[in-house]
Amino acid sequence: MTTYDCDVLVVGGGIVGLSTAYALTRAAPGTRVVVLEKESGPARHQTGRNSGVIHSGIYYKPGSLKARFAVRGAAEMVEFCARHGIAHEVTGKLIVATERAELPRLHALVQRGRENGIPVRELGPAQIAAYEPEVRGLAAIHVGTTGVCDYGAVAARLAELSGAQVRYGAEVVRIDRRPSLGVAVRTADGTVLRARALVNCAGLHCDRVARLAGDDPGVRIVPFRGEYYELARPGLVKGLVYPVPDPAFPFLGVHLTRGVDGSVHVGPNAVPAAAREGYDWRTVRPAELAGTLGWPGTWRIARRHWRYGAGELHRSWSKRAFTEAVRRLLPVVEESDLRTAPAGVRAQAVLRDGTLVDDFLIRETPRVVHVLNAPSPAATASLPIGREVAGRVLASLPHP
Repeated sequence: MTTYDCDVLVVGGGIVGLSTAYALTRAAPGTRVVVLEKESGPARHQTGRNSGVIHSGIYYKPGSLKARFAVRGAAEMVEFCARHGIAHEVTGKLIVATERAELPRLHALVQRGRENGIPVRELGPAQIAAYEPEVRGLAAIHVGTTGVCDYGAVAARLAELSGAQVRYGAEVVRIDRRPSLGVAVRTADGTVLRARALVNCAGLHCDRVARLAGDDPGVRIVPFRGEYYELARPGLVKGLVYPVPDPAFPFLGVHLTRGVDGSVHVGPNAVPAAAREGYDWRTVRPAELAGTLGWPGTWRIARRHWRYGAGELHRSWSKRAFTEAVRRLLPVVEESDLRTAPAGVRAQAVLRDGTLVDDFLIRETPRVVHVLNAPSPAATASLPIGREVAGRVLASLPHP
């Protein structure tokens, strides 16, 4: 008879992994959950290095997991923060068209917002100034349900509330899965843990963890670094200001975000990173870079979108070019107003044919559930994602 150290092992202590642990113990009290996180604390990567936005769900295809989970998750995240005393604010945001060519896309966003059940108000130039006196545009929409919060604090609270045993400094190096028995995981310090099931919420490393479990994820995580600045004159922006996004890309463009601490983040751009955790140009991990370059989808992205990529690289290397991108929305900004802020890396799943996976991607194999694509708005949607993953795990567990 197999002796288990826990019922479910969760790999990854970001907000999705911790939300899954929280949902497991809520849905099935008494479930023994262990979370393995390689860093010394929670939320050290995607969760703790984004702009803190609670997304409304306006951008996402109606009926998709992103649309359903972001709309529901935004309301739940505000309620969770209020209940647990976590810094947050429902600020609303403007999406601003600065060129005529963007007006049809802006109108399409209005329609999409309404299909997703999101209140949207259309604005002309004078109405833009009423919300944001320093912002200029031909037209805009105001999305009232967007906000900001401290996702690092949310993740830490989920860890406490889950009742799970969270082990930090526990990097998974080997997984042995036997469908009739369960999974055994070895960490870098030699510890072995046995569980009835495993959840892979490893974010930037989720495809690698899937392969450790003996599964072909069918995707490769191609890391894109998002570089941010902080506004030296935060009074120039009252809330959140976004450009009209290009629907061909999952990135939302350089935007302005007033955080819960009153600072204003500007960015991010999106440039290829030379490591899964490549938060600057100096960080290069040859094996990880080789893995990215060895994936056929990487080269197909490069061929298909080289013009877009060249612009992003130019803005990365030239502060003046980055400033010009910001000036489209905020004409009064000067190069000296932008101070370098910590970067983030987006864990973007890419198919072999170069398609950027657009929706959240959750796959099940015997004894394992893999979360294989959970970039933005995953933090916003983390509570519904956690319930979805927990439900799949619990349904798959053999009854004792």
